[in-house]
Amino acid sequence: MEQRVDGRYAYRGKIINVRVDQVQLASGRETVREVVEHPGAVAIVPVEDNGNILLVRQYRYAVGRELLEIPAGTREPDESAEACELREIEEEVGMQARKLELLTSFYISPGWCNEEIVIYRAWDLRASRVDPDDDEVIDIVSVAPADVPRLIAEREVADAKTITALLLHLKNR
Repeated sequence: MEQRVDGRYAYRGKIINVRVDQVQLASGRETVREVVEHPGAVAIVPVEDNGNILLVRQYRYAVGRELLEIPAGTREPDESAEACELREIEEEVGMQARKLELLTSFYISPGWCNEEIVIYRAWDLRASRVDPDDDEVIDIVSVAPADVPRLIAEREVADAKTITALLLHLKNR
């Protein structure tokens, strides 16, 4: 175990905080740990009645390009993962899910970040309304399962949460 000796916030933002902690290792030696604090997120594999998967295409500023991703969003304070999933699937693809299944959850990069993503599969979808956040411009794309490996190979799908979720979906459908 590592014990926190001291720490400070180097940055506090709308979505993340960056904390710099002085920690003591089990050996007694001290070192610094930089931690990005994030409230967690939910991602969804929305499956249409015909088996196609609804993805969203959006520009991602941090990587400077558009990506094809599963719908996802940041959890609000004290919001359950399931409530976040139901909110995000409606906001991003205009659907309500009557059936949900937990596929997995994982930490995106536990060496420097505490963000955990919970991934659901959603089906028995019913049309609702698309209501993206004010800072999102998204296009909804229906993808056949057979096209997923090609989309990954061509790097249209290039983020870890989407690759993980789609491969789990294909393996366990």
